[in-house]
Amino acid sequence: MKKFLIIAIILTSLVSVTSCGSKGNAEAAKPEEEGHTDEHENKNTATLTEEQIKSIGVELGVIEDKQLTAALKTNGVLKVPNQNKASVNSIYSGVIKSLSIQPGNVVRKGQVIATVANPEFIQVQSDYLSVNGKIVMAELEVKRQKELNAGNAGALKNLQAAETELRTLRTLKSTLQQQIQLMGINPARLSSGKLISVLAITSPISGVVSNVMVKMGSYVDVSTAVAEIVDNSQLHLDLFVYEKDLPKLKNNQLIHFTLTNNPGKEYDAQIFSLGSSFEGESKAVTVHAMVQGDKTGLIDGMNITAAISLEKATVPAVPTEAIITIAGQDYIFMLTDKHAEDEHTAGSKDSIKHDAKEEPEHGEEKGLTFEIIPVAKGTTDVGYTEITLLKEIPKGAKIVVKGAFFVLAKMTNTGGHEH
Repeated sequence: MKKFLIIAIILTSLVSVTSCGSKGNAEAAKPEEEGHTDEHENKNTATLTEEQIKSIGVELGVIEDKQLTAALKTNGVLKVPNQNKASVNSIYSGVIKSLSIQPGNVVRKGQVIATVANPEFIQVQSDYLSVNGKIVMAELEVKRQKELNAGNAGALKNLQAAETELRTLRTLKSTLQQQIQLMGINPARLSSGKLISVLAITSPISGVVSNVMVKMGSYVDVSTAVAEIVDNSQLHLDLFVYEKDLPKLKNNQLIHFTLTNNPGKEYDAQIFSLGSSFEGESKAVTVHAMVQGDKTGLIDGMNITAAISLEKATVPAVPTEAIITIAGQDYIFMLTDKHAEDEHTAGSKDSIKHDAKEEPEHGEEKGLTFEIIPVAKGTTDVGYTEITLLKEIPKGAKIVVKGAFFVLAKMTNTGGHEH
């Protein structure tokens, strides 16, 4: 019995020692593994093997000093000069009898766009014809009085009265004639049997109908606008430039601009005038430019984004395709030996902690490592973009000039530097 008791005590002691040893080894191994993970994980790098680099077509270069044409970026609005806009009114009051236009129609100068009717039109023409008859009679009376006065058979005051009446009638005829001409009627073609009761309203300029304010049967007078017409052939660009940038601008400078809501197509303009006063409290000065070349799709009032070409300057630049954008921030990729250093450090520790079977696993990761570097973009010209480094890098450091998108994809897919 004592023999069995001694054996049981010995077994119990061995189990306790074994459990404590296993627990201690597990706890000791855990920090080591965590330290290994922290040491190797770097979400700002991507490693590519030589085979991947060749297949993707990644090319390396350096940040170069390039002579680029600097540009001032600003916002503005398209405007049609007032001399290229027209508000069409009826010279005389009346009722719209016909309407031959609608918004969007192209019209020519002098084209009839509507007609207006009013019985008073006939009265003016009738008065004109009546005055013509009275003038004929007045001229005969003046002639008769002159003959009587020459023979001392008539009184001088009768001649004077006849001449005054003739002058009055001629003045009235001139007034009525001008009224009839404003109606668009040729006074010489008037006759008592062909009086016109409907007058034409014509377009004063060539352009596009932007708005029609009346309809059939509407009553209009001199103050009533019938339609608005815009000639987009002479489009101006009003840009808002801050006071500090004004000295950089001058007449005849070129401007490249795009529509804010449709940046796919670029248009050109040329500065012809610099403003001399501030716009409200913005401390911005209006710069006026004339749109050049193709104006297709441009409409009065459209908002635009413009780049005003300035003088050339030598600036640090990279090929435009070397820059990638993530969440609004621009980056480039720099070749770094950080991965090799990490591997060397890890290899030293692994030689102690790991057996020989695990060493080839690190060898498989050998390649080139690229670190993502934040930059700020500037002028873009002839395929190159000016950059300002937001993180210091070694002078002459190699960067990815072609294939940056694929390096980004590698970094994103691996979730950072993996082992």
